[in-house]
Amino acid sequence: MPKRALRARYRRIVLFFARVVLSLIWRELIVPRLGLRRWVRRTRPDHLRRIATEFRELAIAMGGVMIKVGQFLSARLDMLPREITTELAGLQDAVPPEDFAGIRQVLETELGAPIAARFLEFEETPMAAASLGQVHRARIAPGPTMPAESALTAVVVKVQRPHIEDLIAVDLAALRVVGEWLQRYQPIRRRANVPALLGEFSRTLYEEIDYLAEGRNAETFAANFQGRPGVCIPRVVWPTTTRRVLTLEDVATIKVTDYDAITAAGVDRAVVARRLFDTYLQQIFEDSFFHADPHPGNLFVAPPGEDGEWQLTFVDFGMVGRIPPHIVAGLREALMALGTRSPARLVKSYQMLGTLLPHADLEMIEKAVGRVFEKVWGKSMAELRQIDPADMRAVAQEFGELLYDMPFQIPQDLIMLGRTIAILSGMCTGLDPDFNLWAGLAPYAQKMLAGEQGRGEALWEEVKRLGSSFFALPGRFAAVLEKIDRGEIAVRMPQLTDHLRRIELTGRRLLGAIIFAALCLSGTQFYAYGQDTIGLIFLIGAGIALAWVVLSR
Repeated sequence: MPKRALRARYRRIVLFFARVVLSLIWRELIVPRLGLRRWVRRTRPDHLRRIATEFRELAIAMGGVMIKVGQFLSARLDMLPREITTELAGLQDAVPPEDFAGIRQVLETELGAPIAARFLEFEETPMAAASLGQVHRARIAPGPTMPAESALTAVVVKVQRPHIEDLIAVDLAALRVVGEWLQRYQPIRRRANVPALLGEFSRTLYEEIDYLAEGRNAETFAANFQGRPGVCIPRVVWPTTTRRVLTLEDVATIKVTDYDAITAAGVDRAVVARRLFDTYLQQIFEDSFFHADPHPGNLFVAPPGEDGEWQLTFVDFGMVGRIPPHIVAGLREALMALGTRSPARLVKSYQMLGTLLPHADLEMIEKAVGRVFEKVWGKSMAELRQIDPADMRAVAQEFGELLYDMPFQIPQDLIMLGRTIAILSGMCTGLDPDFNLWAGLAPYAQKMLAGEQGRGEALWEEVKRLGSSFFALPGRFAAVLEKIDRGEIAVRMPQLTDHLRRIELTGRRLLGAIIFAALCLSGTQFYAYGQDTIGLIFLIGAGIALAWVVLSR
């Protein structure tokens, strides 16, 4: 690819983000200090939505890494406002297909032979085109890796776009520059290690363009689900697979979002939702290895065969997640907390997962979780949508101080999993509007609890925990009374705390304004009497005082 085109691409990305960063600095840091705080707050959602829309248009126009960046950002609910994540959530790999001449060159270079020498048939029009590659239908002669059920065997061939590695290198270089800018902003630096996130993103991206690794991933999934009926994983055709070309058995049938076709095939959509959910429970909690890109183009429902059974089919294993043992332990604790409706266990799982910042108020978080459980636990997705927004606003107001501090973060190991669960939740709800998350979690939590400890041991552990808490109550009560006597008990009142902060800030700004006025007036007077040096010193001091007033937080 010409270097001039790569340099132009680099500049376009950097300039776009530079404009976004400067607009945010102006609106969020400077304009509020000019007395327009309410206007900024009122117009912020529209401004953020406009930024996300412009980025989505840029990503679609440029393709390559930018679409992947948008998908990555749409999962960062802990870092980005809802207006941005919602706008980017629908960003898919829908990009124009590559000219077949370029695809042919990649294919024949990788396979070391003309297409006709490797395939009996090959469709030049792709069945799907993505930002990193595209997929073509083809037919090959049956061999040892494929069943000889017919004279021709249907396959799909995934071919990498030409020059994609050059585009990835340029895009990542531009994003690293932007990441350095963002890391200088304290609120972002406090919540996330941007260079580390970019490093993780780069690693997964390079894994995704290694089709040999994707083939091995497919075989790992097949081994994990071996013997489990109802789940289909396509077989890999290794003789026509390289690092940039992947050939798989063609298993595409009914898209998981084609609800009418699923129903017409005689398959219960609610059963599909439960099976999909159960397969991910196994992937996450038993295999520690999960399909991380469950969008509609990668999941199919095969109609019932001669045995009357339908199958859930997975394709595209380029994006997978591996869960370290300590994360698995934390997720299991969270699962059992949700299954047993235990706020204390859920907070404990947050600690095990590393999702709480050091300053987090654990007691307040536990209370907040308990209140949320009261509102949502046990409800289906349809019932959750009917919750009165005023009820959730009341909870938010009650725990306003907690929301203001936002003591949560998502570790690198959970980023991909969080995005996967968000997409999975939407797919299950689309299949079955009455899909009940809790009904699916509770039996699995009980199964895991029984499997790890045995029902008797688990019950005994719970009895010991409750017993120790009970016998500790008198000591804790006495300690509380002593603190009351010493005046050490502080009542949390989020609204009062917020008012005090505002009063303190106003006082500082008023003092700064008085100092500015005095220095400015004195400097002017000295200038009027010909004392230029002293006047300049006073005016510089006035400028410093003004900057302090404007930038004080």
